[in-house]
Amino acid sequence: MSLRIGIDIGGTFTDLVAISQDGTVTTHKTASTPHDYGEGIIAGLRALLTDRSGPVTDVLHATTVGSNTVLEAKGAKTALIATRGFRDILEIRDLRMPVLYDIGWTKPRALVERRLRLEVTEKMRPNGSIAVPLDPASLDPVIAMLRAENVVSVAICLLHSYANPAHEQAVAAAVRVALPDIAISVSSEILPEIKEYPRTSTTVINAYVMPIVRAYITALDARLRELGIEAPLQLMQSNGGLASAAFAAESPAHIIESGPAAGVVGGAALARRLNEPRIVTFDMGGTTAKAGLVENGEVLRTEAIEVGGGVMAGSRLLVGAGYMLKLPAIDLAEVGAGGGSICRLDSAGAPKVGPESAGAHPGPVCYGKGGIAPTITDCNLALGYLDPGGLTGGTMRLDLEAARAAIHRDLAVPLHLSVEEAAHGMLRLASATMMRAIRAVSVERGRDPRQFAMLAFGGNGPLFAAGIAAELGIARIIVPPLPGVFSAFGLLVADAEHHGRQSIRVRLDQADPARISRIIADLTAAGARRLTGDGFAPERQVFQRAASVRYAGQSSEIEVALPDGPVAPETIAALFGDEHERTYGFRAPAAEHVELMGLSVMARGLPEKPRLPDRVPPFAQPVPASRRAWFPNQGWIDTPVIDRAGIMGILAGPLIIQEYDATCLVPKGMTVRIDAFGNIRMETAIEHAGLT
Repeated sequence: MSLRIGIDIGGTFTDLVAISQDGTVTTHKTASTPHDYGEGIIAGLRALLTDRSGPVTDVLHATTVGSNTVLEAKGAKTALIATRGFRDILEIRDLRMPVLYDIGWTKPRALVERRLRLEVTEKMRPNGSIAVPLDPASLDPVIAMLRAENVVSVAICLLHSYANPAHEQAVAAAVRVALPDIAISVSSEILPEIKEYPRTSTTVINAYVMPIVRAYITALDARLRELGIEAPLQLMQSNGGLASAAFAAESPAHIIESGPAAGVVGGAALARRLNEPRIVTFDMGGTTAKAGLVENGEVLRTEAIEVGGGVMAGSRLLVGAGYMLKLPAIDLAEVGAGGGSICRLDSAGAPKVGPESAGAHPGPVCYGKGGIAPTITDCNLALGYLDPGGLTGGTMRLDLEAARAAIHRDLAVPLHLSVEEAAHGMLRLASATMMRAIRAVSVERGRDPRQFAMLAFGGNGPLFAAGIAAELGIARIIVPPLPGVFSAFGLLVADAEHHGRQSIRVRLDQADPARISRIIADLTAAGARRLTGDGFAPERQVFQRAASVRYAGQSSEIEVALPDGPVAPETIAALFGDEHERTYGFRAPAAEHVELMGLSVMARGLPEKPRLPDRVPPFAQPVPASRRAWFPNQGWIDTPVIDRAGIMGILAGPLIIQEYDATCLVPKGMTVRIDAFGNIRMETAIEHAGLT
């Protein structure tokens, strides 16, 4: 029986999920191998396929290799070819700062050093007409410099090429002839949109990571073939859609935030199955915690993200710490709070959690792999929430005494607290940090989190969900089946997607409806051609249209969904006003001019049959009958421990639900039950403060 396999790499574990034609699900977790992520993937696949037979039809992968390349500054030697006089756009940026009052703040170093930012003589006008013809002679010293410096990858970004790409195409053709082995990224192909810095930065990021991502994909594909897997490799894009390995290798900017997207996509599929109109996803793993929103079964997307700026938390307005990537991406907030986050005291003696992580190696103290600094996992173990018998079904035993000793030495003694009080205090700090992420995607987007259900997953999400939900006023929590590998599961329910965009700057009261319709039709046709190439018949192709709109004079836009059929400019203006009021709490008077800045079409390929099984049955496993666990204001309590299969009817906390890949903590004042799909449903009265 054929199998589809999803693979998600995390900071601590690599998660694998296989689902067969009859809906049977098999999972496996293995330690990540940061020195060579492919090594951990192949080891996990060997273990996963030990008891499974049949051909593998799909291998779906979420990877952090692109983002790690930028974070670690290990990209290819890259050059930038720009219009004469505009080589420093990459350095000038957009004058945004992540900190308002720190005069010592320094912007990140450009990915291309200045001597490799080269200029050619040419100039396009914003309307696409030629102001200065391309001078072929100006290309000669550029090509000579690329050859002399052994440049591996080049980004070509000329002024206003989104309006007319002729000069960029000519430069790219000349470079290909002279240097056929060099990797080339052309801005009019990567991002044909207005705004010079975002377009230049996005193209440079694509060029910077392309050789590394291409080599990773090629090596992984070869390893899969050696393992006897002939299925095509597909990768998760930052926007939540799947793309072929060939597309990802040539346009790696689209998979920079591949890893975090898969869990939200799985949440959207589950929300549609459960008819849940509003869900906030809470994904806490070993290194970070991430939050996203799902409304009416659709993920919320953003038009741009920052790469390499650290974790994304707090105000989304304070940006500039990283590199601008202006491509559609799932709107996520991320904080450095995971199971491996290090708990410490700063130089002033104040307790801190993260963003530094013990990662997979050496890992938390309790792993016994050389870690010496206490982590969130050590705190959970010390309070009795985790089973000392081991994680992942007992395959990884935990050293309780070592964890308590580290907490006592580094936290409890300096703070004059007991081990339990110190550990619980660190969990409260971590919870406060994670609540910032949830507020960033809800309150800062004009959404009230109290109107949402929380979908908690990741290896640590179900441990913290109850306390965080109570603090935020969220009354319902859903813990899906396979919570610890849910992001890998999300890969298996994702659709193929292609996003097309076109810049158009015009006041809506002066816009030509025919021009708007023509652009949408062209973008739709382009998406249809790509889906057809992916093997999707016309009846399995759907298209979602959107417009980027702003009030005249604003520096940023809001993306609004457009209905099917002809769209009048006044309809776009009305939809924008509604969304602006929803997001920011007000709309301008009717006389205020509204500008259309761009149009986009998302082409989605639908599977022949639903990919989400009707039900994921719980896996029964041996668990202790009870365990002593520590709760605030209650102390140590003999707490019942059950697995998901043992939840019969409605049970009340305190209760610990222990599974192969995650542990769910149900505090006093909450009830828990299993729904028809196999989800754990927790409900709480708002007055219960839970753990936090």
